[in-house]
Amino acid sequence: MPLLGGIRPPVAALLVLLLSVAGATALILGRTDASGVSRAVLASQQHVAEDGATALRASLDESTSDLQRAAALANAAAPVTPDEVLSTLGAVYQKWRGTAVVDPSSGALLAARGENVPLSAIDVNALPEGLPPRLVTTKSGETRLLVFAVLSQPAGKRLLVASDTLSVPSITTGDGRSLIVLNSSGTILASDGPDARGKAARQLSVDAARTAHGKRPSETAASGGFDSPSGSLLGETANGRRTVAGYASITSGIDANGKTTQQKAASSGELGLSVLTTVQVAQDAAPGNHRLFAVIAAGVLLLLAALVTWVLYVVLQRPLLRLHLEARRLSNRELSRPVDVPRFAESGRIGAALESMRRELTGQAPAPEARGRKGLGGTRAVLIVCAIVLLSWAAPLLFLFNRAEQVAVVPQQLVTDQRQRTETAADRVREGLNEGYADVAAIATVVGDGAGAEQAHSVLVSTLAAHARYRSLYVVDKDGTVVARAGDSPHTPTALRTKRGVGLVDDTLNQPVIAARAPVAGKTQRTVVGEFDIPYLGAIMDRPGLGRVWLVDTGDRIVASNQGFRAFEGLHAARLENLAKSAASKSSGALLSNGEHALAAAAPLTGGGEASALKTWHVVSEQPAGWLDLPEYVAQRRTMLAGMLGLAAAATCLGWLHIVIVRPLRAMADSAEALAHGDRKTVLYPANHDEVGSVVRSLELIRQQLVDRHRAHTAQFVPGQRGPQSRRHLRRPHT
Repeated sequence: MPLLGGIRPPVAALLVLLLSVAGATALILGRTDASGVSRAVLASQQHVAEDGATALRASLDESTSDLQRAAALANAAAPVTPDEVLSTLGAVYQKWRGTAVVDPSSGALLAARGENVPLSAIDVNALPEGLPPRLVTTKSGETRLLVFAVLSQPAGKRLLVASDTLSVPSITTGDGRSLIVLNSSGTILASDGPDARGKAARQLSVDAARTAHGKRPSETAASGGFDSPSGSLLGETANGRRTVAGYASITSGIDANGKTTQQKAASSGELGLSVLTTVQVAQDAAPGNHRLFAVIAAGVLLLLAALVTWVLYVVLQRPLLRLHLEARRLSNRELSRPVDVPRFAESGRIGAALESMRRELTGQAPAPEARGRKGLGGTRAVLIVCAIVLLSWAAPLLFLFNRAEQVAVVPQQLVTDQRQRTETAADRVREGLNEGYADVAAIATVVGDGAGAEQAHSVLVSTLAAHARYRSLYVVDKDGTVVARAGDSPHTPTALRTKRGVGLVDDTLNQPVIAARAPVAGKTQRTVVGEFDIPYLGAIMDRPGLGRVWLVDTGDRIVASNQGFRAFEGLHAARLENLAKSAASKSSGALLSNGEHALAAAAPLTGGGEASALKTWHVVSEQPAGWLDLPEYVAQRRTMLAGMLGLAAAATCLGWLHIVIVRPLRAMADSAEALAHGDRKTVLYPANHDEVGSVVRSLELIRQQLVDRHRAHTAQFVPGQRGPQSRRHLRRPHT
């Protein structure tokens, strides 16, 4: 018989797979974490650090982009003096501590605003191509961020420089959390929070910088998450509380192929900065231990595997192998010894048919009633019983044991982190809307009196190409008529186009229309309108580990989401609506339970800027607790995994047996009984090269013997026949 065919491989594979599942069950379910801090808390700190790194990178890149955009607008307008350039820049953007215009050839300072820009720390003649931002240290030891842009003046090219303080990211941290910005060597550049510059924080900073160096991007990078190295660290333990830290780098990471990922030119990725966040959490004194359950489950599966294998061997494998030998013996005309008829099902029917044909070939009386008739259920029933036995082990693991909903304990730190991260998401939305208004206000400075439609269109096109936040930009006159446009067709109602501010301007379409409108100074009474791209708002709210996030307006209607949504419909649960109402003036977080636990939070769009008019809008988030790496949910998932593995092993091997052995065996039993009852015309063809096929070949040879015997017996009584016909040579099929 072939090694991979017949009945032996599926039976052996079933035993091996069940033993493997039992071993995996004992190892996986019996694993415990001795750190006393759940992986969900560690992952949450990593996500908080990623939020901080994302905010820091966005702030630095936006600072560079705004300065270069302002320089481009100044270059496109009529020539003005350096002082006028800085005055216009300060009127539109209030984000830099100091600005200056420098002659790059001589290094001479042509104009300045605000605090002194530390130009002595750089060589303006040796700046690299692309003008990436630079970090410099002042004489007082403070760190300053310098960003650059090129001005085209009638007297030649000038260098526009802006300086700002490098500060911690503008994310919500709350009490007890420290936020640190460090460089690639682990030196702390900026910090906020308790003991942010203590010995423990300095050591964690060095460890974070060392760990992030050369590390691949985070696991969420492939699905659109954080695209640079990030992770978590464990600190010291004191008084039952342990310091946990999350870090995230905004440097170039390493992709899945081990190659360095390059950030865009002149980006903050070249500064080598990382964000570290630390917080103290209560240590779990008694982490969940499922070793006893794992040993019991594995032991029960071992017993069931032995039982099922023994049943298949006794009822199916051994009788079939015996039939294989008996049928071959009869096909070789060894008819002296009676057939050893198996006791069970189809094997018994085939054995009884073989014995009947042996007696017929030897001229004996017909055999008594055969054992193993159809009414006894057959081998299919045996497989069903084996499947039920194995299912009785797998089903409780899938649906009953280690269910987390009744015993899960969600740490308060996760609820706090969900609320704070939702506040950060609300801040990102508010800042995105404010930045959008700043963009259209900057456009308004160059499309006023004296600017034609062609010049306005050129500015709109370049701005739309530089920013992904708009779906359309256009300039309208005092009546709301479009003078110049870039992007999609305008959707803002004509009557609302000239009203300054940021807000929802149309709720009658299948997609919300949120626009920023900035008036143009001068006699033209023009207004620049920028309609926000709704997917952009969903993208800036989307963060790994935050779950589903919605932006709702004053009436708690959804106007944006990080997942699919229907415009202006309500939140899917009343508990979320109540949570949003409770967050009228400040954020609110809660652990919701309605059969399943979920972390939920709501935060209003509070803060300054033009978006402050939307203070009654909220960002609402919901994260099912089942998605978290809490010990109870980890145990549940591992228990279900063990059940699925056992179920898959049983279904695969028993299905294999049914297809390869049981179904052909049932057909062969019918053919053998028909042959024993006198059907000599049906030729039997083996379908497979295995035990069943061997028995079928032997039955065909026996059929030929019976046909020859019948012909020889008939020839003795034919008139004129001298004797029995010569025996026809039986040719075995080629095997």
